[in-house]
Amino acid sequence: MAVKNNALVHDVREAGTPRREFLRKSLLLALPVALYTTGIPKVLAAVYAPPVRARGSTTLNVKDWGARGDGATDDTTAFQYAIDALPSTGGTVVVPAGDYVIDPTRNVRLRSNMHLLLQDGARLRAKRNDKERAYVLMAYKVSNVEISGGQIIGDRETHLGTTGEWGHGIMIRGSSKVTVRDIHVSKCWGDGISIGGAMVTNAPTIPCSDVVIANVVCTGNRRQGLTIGHALGVKVYDSEFSDCNGIAPACGIDIEPDVGDLRTTSTVHIENCHIHGNAGNGILVYKRVKGVTIKRCTIEYNGGHGILTIGPDSGYIAQNTIRHNYLVGMMFGSGTRSYQYSGNISRNNNTRLHGVQKTVYPLTYMTGFVDGNKGNGAHVARVSDVYDIRVTSNGYAK
Repeated sequence: MAVKNNALVHDVREAGTPRREFLRKSLLLALPVALYTTGIPKVLAAVYAPPVRARGSTTLNVKDWGARGDGATDDTTAFQYAIDALPSTGGTVVVPAGDYVIDPTRNVRLRSNMHLLLQDGARLRAKRNDKERAYVLMAYKVSNVEISGGQIIGDRETHLGTTGEWGHGIMIRGSSKVTVRDIHVSKCWGDGISIGGAMVTNAPTIPCSDVVIANVVCTGNRRQGLTIGHALGVKVYDSEFSDCNGIAPACGIDIEPDVGDLRTTSTVHIENCHIHGNAGNGILVYKRVKGVTIKRCTIEYNGGHGILTIGPDSGYIAQNTIRHNYLVGMMFGSGTRSYQYSGNISRNNNTRLHGVQKTVYPLTYMTGFVDGNKGNGAHVARVSDVYDIRVTSNGYAK
């Protein structure tokens, strides 16, 4: 189904739920002029200034520690030497322009109180491998970490294996006070960015906390643009999550603790993001998740629902534009409770039933649900076992 739906998505562009290159030229033409700050174009004007994390004043350059950046030499060890050479107070490791081959089966391990600064033209390229789990950058049980600039390019086009879904660009586990900003992550075997808990023997799992994702582009990854697992206090601003396809769920953003345990996710804020062209849902909010806000985002041309909730507790979805999704724009799925849906604009959703609508009809403003596949039923719907869902005035059009 994912392949079929994704094909439909691309047809729509040219013209106008069980579990499981930078911005495209067409996107640049279709959207307002991009703003440039650190070499990463912003699809929308930024509404959020990400925090600078605490660190020492020492600055080291990976090339002084043997990195070549020639696109052929394995630079993993040189990167690690530079990071490990920082003093106990931390500091900044600078990556100049170049193509750096990183072995994700070893990964570059970040440490506390550091900034990995990729300058314009710096690209980290995942070395091809056959492993189910492999990560270009790893932040594991650290704090006060910042990653910024440049690009990470995964190995999905050259991957030697056929199984697994965990070949991520950036893996953040059990860490606190982490900022990822102004970076482009593409073509990973798994997720562009994955956030979650760190397991500890004979002790509770350590969640991530206070993680900020700002002005990033995650596109063309195999599983998800962004996964948010066991975490507390995650903010996602001014970013794009697009064109995920290859293995389910294939969502732009998946907010979901790991299956088979009791871990939870709480307090996630997503604002001013563009989520489009994913084979699955634009955003999936799953069980054991509490306190999710989705605000002022554009969610369009996805092969599933624009937004799907299954079993989460409490959320606020407001002022979004949700359009041209293959299934219902906003689907409140089984077990969802205590959600408010307000001030959203929805157009031409559930295209699998209603077809692609090229005419721009005027909006109709309605309060509450209209059940079935008529009225706003293509745009906001619910199943029978949800409760305390408040739908105030929203705008709808075919």
